[in-house]
Amino acid sequence: MQELQKKISRRAASFAVAALLAGVAASTASATQWRAFVGAQSPDLASHALAFLPNEVWIHAGDSIRWTHTSTAIHTVTFLTPGQIRPPNYGPIWGVPVGCPGNTPDGASFDGSSCVNSGILGSTENSTTGLETYSVSFPTPGNFKLVCLVHTDMTGTVHVLKPSDTLPYDQDFYNREAQTDGAALVAEALGLTGRGIAEDNDGGSAVKVAAGVGEIVTTSGAGSQTASLARFLRNVVIVRVGDTVEWTNLDSSEPHTVTFGTEPADPRPPSVNVSATPDGALQATISSPSESANSGVLKLAYQDRPNLAQSPPGVTRFRVTFTAPGTFNYICAIHDYLGMKGTVIVH
Repeated sequence: MQELQKKISRRAASFAVAALLAGVAASTASATQWRAFVGAQSPDLASHALAFLPNEVWIHAGDSIRWTHTSTAIHTVTFLTPGQIRPPNYGPIWGVPVGCPGNTPDGASFDGSSCVNSGILGSTENSTTGLETYSVSFPTPGNFKLVCLVHTDMTGTVHVLKPSDTLPYDQDFYNREAQTDGAALVAEALGLTGRGIAEDNDGGSAVKVAAGVGEIVTTSGAGSQTASLARFLRNVVIVRVGDTVEWTNLDSSEPHTVTFGTEPADPRPPSVNVSATPDGALQATISSPSESANSGVLKLAYQDRPNLAQSPPGVTRFRVTFTAPGTFNYICAIHDYLGMKGTVIVH
């Protein structure tokens, strides 16, 4: 992993949106195709804006919006029907998306009567089939919520007005908004480094490592965006035989894993050699660099909502006790393709 910088300017937080903005213009035809963007990131792939950029757009009935994927992280462009239960991105088989259910073709039309879903935008290290752009047309007026099925706290709103209504913004405004918001979120994600380091150094019997840091940002009622730092903040730790290392996911939205050895086909459940602790964490003992152990998903529970059942606390901590010397490499099995990797050296 690269050494994380302490500061980053908005200018330095370059991402693919900037290159795509040149030459973007609304169509002069009666039905306009608008442009918007999905995701942004720092050059080292550590800091991410999990966001629709912009995440609030005003258009006319009959217009369409084409979203362009501009991030290494995967996303979806999804419109669910009012009251529809949000499906998970992956179902029983890891890596096989559920959709809403399924996907709808590029250029699909949404009026609130049936869901529309792009499928995966972008690709992971194990998949190169993701789309890069996706367009949706809106035939009728209304206010429609936009969601990403991969990232829970990544939402937006499309306001569809009657053709006779005046639109408040033009395409140039949305271009500037996308670039400004994306750069600000990327910078904010990197700025969370200090929080992770402080958590690593707050004492206790175990050596601590922050397994990702993030925060949710709301935007004037239009939806939510997430600034996420996909890194183990102390990516190399040196301990003695018999010591315990504790990883904590400090991201309010993104799940992570701590995975030693062979990466499982499905990283979501803990491996068989991982057990629960009385204080709600998970633990394992590793006695050889060749031994495998997977924490399973470390994630906060979804936030409670009125009129819904209270959710359990969630599991965010994983402890490993090392009983033999050696170099123990590990990854986040969900985000290793973004460079989320670490090492424990045991003397």
